[in-house]
Amino acid sequence: MTATTTATAGPATEELVRRARSVIPGGVNSSSRRLPGCEDLTVVATDGAYFTTADGAEIADFQCGFGATLLGHNDPDVNAAVAETAARTDLVGYGISAEEVALAERLVTHLPGAERVLLCNSGSEATFHAIRLARVATGRPLVVKFQGAYHGWSDTVLPGGVGTPADRLNTPYTAAAGLLPEVVAQTLVVPFNDLDAMRAVFAAHPGRIAAVIVEPILHALGNVLPEDGFHAGVRDITAEHGAVMIFDEVVTGFRHALGGYQSLIGLTPDLTTFGKAVANGYPIAGVAGRADLMDGFATNPGGRAFFGGTFNGNPAMAAAASACIDKLAATDPYPEMFRLGDRIRTGMQEIFDEAGVSAVTSGFGSCFNTYFIPKRPVRRQEDVMDNDADLYVGLRLEGVRHGVFEIPLAFKRSIVSAAHTDTEVDRLLESTRASLRTVLARRAAGTR
Repeated sequence: MTATTTATAGPATEELVRRARSVIPGGVNSSSRRLPGCEDLTVVATDGAYFTTADGAEIADFQCGFGATLLGHNDPDVNAAVAETAARTDLVGYGISAEEVALAERLVTHLPGAERVLLCNSGSEATFHAIRLARVATGRPLVVKFQGAYHGWSDTVLPGGVGTPADRLNTPYTAAAGLLPEVVAQTLVVPFNDLDAMRAVFAAHPGRIAAVIVEPILHALGNVLPEDGFHAGVRDITAEHGAVMIFDEVVTGFRHALGGYQSLIGLTPDLTTFGKAVANGYPIAGVAGRADLMDGFATNPGGRAFFGGTFNGNPAMAAAASACIDKLAATDPYPEMFRLGDRIRTGMQEIFDEAGVSAVTSGFGSCFNTYFIPKRPVRRQEDVMDNDADLYVGLRLEGVRHGVFEIPLAFKRSIVSAAHTDTEVDRLLESTRASLRTVLARRAAGTR
């Protein structure tokens, strides 16, 4: 039996999984949810830093909805805002609601790069719209992204992702099928933290690059941090060549600071995409940026970049985001989340060092993960291609036996929320120490 099965499976779980697989392809609604060892994971209740499985196992959650549940699961203030709004109004599909306006005002106030805002429903939609707008504004076809970054599911940005094999790095490679080759061909992939490569790609394609889209931190690759001056260099290069700089803060926005990562480094991008943590797990996202660019969307008279969506700006979802932002402003949970993140990173590194396991523990703020590689700086995907994925995944699967969940997929970051405390951190570190002993013992015995 797998680690997850041992920890969580029972009659209720087995029945729910059986029903799911009979009506949902693979039994899950996202490709990243069906992973070896976690095929039978169920969730029937959430609260704070925990979720509960169908058979009653209480699991400390260090995945946090891929970072969406910033305040913790089922935050009462956000839920109250949703309930109050839903009791008063629902989706009409035209006009403008007070909730949409109030949220846009908050976003313009807090995000340094925001003068105008448009709302949609997911980060993938937001990046798609930002790229479309950049192409309309510049009249150019090409888009530059960085190897190992994830900007959503669209044909333009899916290539060059984490799953790229070593011999195809820094090319628009993807194993996903169904993408249009002529669209993929408009994507240029360069190494993260490499401004010389950026300059070279602009020199090779003069007057043809519409935008550069960049994750402030490569959180899709775990936690690859930008070197000092990297984002400022990207800003300068895009400005020099008249290309649009898109700061993809779908993950970093609101998670690391109320004003996004851009507020921490004093950067003003042309466009910002956001989602995930902005509404503490409720589905809403958007694009923000310079007024002259944003007014190029077709929501504005004369705008040519189409922007549509029946559920855009859903009042209850907008209320959730406003409540989340207000609570972040009132409570300032960031220092405590940073402290817990630092404690985890230090504790994890000590555990692996004491066991003689070669490891580099990395992260920023509330995000953390460990690469099982020789100790060295991690600047780009090339630096972690020799990561011991079996150890990485094995530890996380074993951790579920101890009531701790970190997504068992190589490179995936783990996360704390504002609901996590030292109690959950103790549980994580104890689980990691025990799980490491078990996994290493299995290896020594020649078993998996």
